[in-house]
Amino acid sequence: MLFWQTLFFSAFALCMVFLIINARRSDKAGLKWVILGVLFLASFLALLRIDVSDETAPDIDSPDLSVYLSNGEDAYWSHRHNMLQNHLIARGIADPQVLRAMGHVKRHLFVQEHQQDSAYNDHPLPIGEGQTISQPYVVALMTEILDLSPGDRVLEIGSGSGYQAAVMAEITDEIFSIEIKESLTDFARNNLRRAGYDKVMVKHGDGYFGWEEHAPFDAIIITCAANHIPPPLILQLKDGGRLVLPLGDVTYYQTLTLISKNGEDLVVDHITDVAFVPMTGEALN
Repeated sequence: MLFWQTLFFSAFALCMVFLIINARRSDKAGLKWVILGVLFLASFLALLRIDVSDETAPDIDSPDLSVYLSNGEDAYWSHRHNMLQNHLIARGIADPQVLRAMGHVKRHLFVQEHQQDSAYNDHPLPIGEGQTISQPYVVALMTEILDLSPGDRVLEIGSGSGYQAAVMAEITDEIFSIEIKESLTDFARNNLRRAGYDKVMVKHGDGYFGWEEHAPFDAIIITCAANHIPPPLILQLKDGGRLVLPLGDVTYYQTLTLISKNGEDLVVDHITDVAFVPMTGEALN
């Protein structure tokens, strides 16, 4: 709307210039410019009124996002509100428990301090060791795809900053996370503890082999790219369980893929294109 206001204003200003030039003329040309000037002025005022009305009119379709946000406004409350509205709901995330989890977890506690003001922007951020914290939309999408329920036992491969584990911990208490890089293992543990997610279990190790002593799992999430599904993880997945991972070429892009276990069969659903850092360790052999 601002573009049209500017266009009309410019045209009106041009007409007024000609009007002034022809002000002393009494012929029909002078009258023509007067009439055009009045018409442009009326059009501009009408357009301005429409635009102001649009800005002040209540948005009856706007959802009440306070039901998804944590009680009490901290310094980043409005950032989480904007994330929910513009990065998640606007892009199709609809599961109320996922929206609530995303609205409750303080993402700025899972990034480096100098990046906190950018924590809720919809793009990945580096966390060290060549790794990243995934953008909010991808975290929400993978969580929604897993279709978690309270009491589900979940295995995460690639703890990273601990943020994905924290989001899932808002839905179920049984979260087990493995990180292959020792410095990030400590980073995730510290972040989770500081944010109040003490029940999440994090260990240093190669997630390719899973966490057999806590198997079987209702859901497994792999937060790094793999060109195949690690066989030990299929064995540790319950019958009826779900596994989500970025599957494909680990160099460029992958397909976010949902694997559903049905007895001896695996049902494969391809969701969307993504780009993740590659899985390391045994996955490279």
